[in-house]
Amino acid sequence: MQPDPSLSPMLFFETLNGYQRTAAIKTAVELDLFSAIGSTNKTSGEIADTIGAAERGVRILADSLTVLGFLVKSGDSYALTDASAMFLVRSSPAYVGSIAAFLTDPDLIRGFNDLTGAVRQGGTTVTGDGSVDPESPMWVTFARAMMPMMFPAAQQMAEMAALPEGKDLKVLDIAASHGIFGIAMAQRYPRTHIYALDWANVLEVATENAQKFGVGDRHHLIPGSAFDVDLGTGYDIILLTNFLHHFDKETCESVIKRCHAALNDDGKVITLEFVPNDDRISPPGEALFSLVMLAGTPAGDAYTFNELKTMFENSGFSRNEHIPLAPTPQHVIISQK
Repeated sequence: MQPDPSLSPMLFFETLNGYQRTAAIKTAVELDLFSAIGSTNKTSGEIADTIGAAERGVRILADSLTVLGFLVKSGDSYALTDASAMFLVRSSPAYVGSIAAFLTDPDLIRGFNDLTGAVRQGGTTVTGDGSVDPESPMWVTFARAMMPMMFPAAQQMAEMAALPEGKDLKVLDIAASHGIFGIAMAQRYPRTHIYALDWANVLEVATENAQKFGVGDRHHLIPGSAFDVDLGTGYDIILLTNFLHHFDKETCESVIKRCHAALNDDGKVITLEFVPNDDRISPPGEALFSLVMLAGTPAGDAYTFNELKTMFENSGFSRNEHIPLAPTPQHVIISQK
């Protein structure tokens, strides 16, 4: 029997070798190779002199990055693609290289080292320092690394809030992390006071950013757990960003009910999440996020809009609007009390 020439095991090999691509881009970011190339074509020797590395090492890395689509090669010189120039040059306002520190954090990766065990038991086998461990230093790494990536979504959410102008407003930012979601609200609505809730060590980062963006005098801290700390009351908006996916549905509803009780009568919750379609295999970015939760949490998941809508309705919210933030895999859910 002749083999079918249209069939190939390359997807299998490429997937198994995915760690090599991760290592290549992580190394390029650590060496600041993209900034070293900048706006002019450079040879591997010129790049090596700039970043203080061996020419042979830079040549092989730059060739690999060209194959992967991050660089363009002409003769012996390398240039940035438009996307690399925008997102991977440190001086660019859209720089996202900092997220490499979090996405390759050993604590985040540990769960994937025993994904087989996680599949067998339906959740992570990692104990301590996992993604639901409040004392994990991973969350400080996250807060410092992810803020630039979240800034555009934060600005969009501030506009979607559609809060009244010229009025004193109160916003609760649950799992505030870097604080940029609340900070964007405070910048957009100058009479808004933000109450940032997170673990004390993480809130240090949010405080730094609030001061940096000029809203420190309207930025207040609530250190502790969203499940048992006193949230306060009288909020016009509660921000629930990239939080629910860490927990099972029952636990999510317990937090959402606390939010309902803390809101004003006409208040609303703005949720940011990875939201796959009902088939749970599309879009790819949203659908694959469930695997991250399987490897990193005991019972978390990427929930569909219908699943999130049910959670909010069970918690007393009557209207729920779904807004995808294309081209990112993030989605906004606006839930009205």
